[in-house]
Amino acid sequence: MKKKLVKVSNMIIAFLALTPAVYSQSIGLVDIRRSEQVITVGGPGADIPGFTSEAIQIALDAIKTRGGGIVRLNTGVYDIIGPVRLSDNTSLIGSGESTILKKCDGFKTSFIIDADWGMLKAVVKDVSGFKKGMGIQLYDDRHNQGWDVTTAVITDIQDNVIYFDNNTVNDYIASLNGTISNGCSIIEAVGVKNVKIADVVIYGNKDKNHYINGCRGGGIYIHKSKDFIVENVRVNEFNGDSFSWQITENITLKGCEASDGDGLGYHPGTGSDRSLVENCISHGNSGDGIFLCWRVQNGIFRNNKIFGNGDNGISIGHKDTDNLFENNHVFENNRHGVLFRNENEQNSGHRNTFINNTIENNGIEAESSGFHIGGETRDISIRDNIIRSTGKGNQTIAVFVGKRSSNITLTGNKISGSKDIIYEK
Repeated sequence: MKKKLVKVSNMIIAFLALTPAVYSQSIGLVDIRRSEQVITVGGPGADIPGFTSEAIQIALDAIKTRGGGIVRLNTGVYDIIGPVRLSDNTSLIGSGESTILKKCDGFKTSFIIDADWGMLKAVVKDVSGFKKGMGIQLYDDRHNQGWDVTTAVITDIQDNVIYFDNNTVNDYIASLNGTISNGCSIIEAVGVKNVKIADVVIYGNKDKNHYINGCRGGGIYIHKSKDFIVENVRVNEFNGDSFSWQITENITLKGCEASDGDGLGYHPGTGSDRSLVENCISHGNSGDGIFLCWRVQNGIFRNNKIFGNGDNGISIGHKDTDNLFENNHVFENNRHGVLFRNENEQNSGHRNTFINNTIENNGIEAESSGFHIGGETRDISIRDNIIRSTGKGNQTIAVFVGKRSSNITLTGNKISGSKDIIYEK
């Protein structure tokens, strides 16, 4: 009997091995199994041959109708007039340094009539520099920063009336220099999930463009989204923040570079939870190298190089808590290496940890500290870091602790070339 059972068992195993497609599959009866969807863009051999933002958007819209997939950009320079908008379950993959998304030249004009809250059109003086599909922003002297700016894409132009696809978020007054410009993001993801962007170069053409602030735009702009990977993407000379992500979960940036922009290098903010920024570079930007805005929590920032930026290397502030900074090199920035901004106890950047970082030679334009801890910040751990000045810059204090800060733990740090630890009295 035992021999018969063994023989039957061996026969079953042999049968299953011969018919894996039937017996080894794990396809359910509810979910449809689809093959991977790929659409190529750029060049005569591509599915969509154009080298424009319109060509990329056609591919992305087609992938969206199929439930997601990959849009692959071939080698070439793509003329970008409006934001390339991503949808769920989509990957936008280039060919590396040879895939360049270049922002078109900037143009702006003023309103003739006020653009009131909730409108989808603006009556302007000059439409000659605008076209359908172009990204725009609307603002006036009273509403020109942060979330007060409206961003949209032009859907039509009739006479001197510009129509667009996003309701205005404020009353923009013509007599207060009401303005519409074609400042916009290059790649934009709003309200989406499970997205990857990789292997492209974004050239912002900043000298011929108008500034757009990081709450509303960026070289890459992610808003109200989650589960993102941005890998091997370089944003160069963008007139605004190079990378901005606002109201997000699980955003990962690896091997990216933010260089020579007129804003912040990396700008996580407005309640962004569990960000990972790893093996990235931020240099030559007008603002901070990495700026944690409001409620940036439970993030990891490691193995990054942050140097030569116009303000601080790393800036931490409003409710930016429970983040880890590890193995970063922060050097030769114009102000502090790491700044904890001036916030009250309820809103300070508590419980942040710095391990094995090198903070050196900051303060290129002003006297500075390696770490400057302001406000009512508490429960900060700074351990096993190198904090030094070797003669370049004015990093005259290794760690400055403000008089309202508390429970700042400093252990195992190697400090040289500057004053050690200064506690404000």
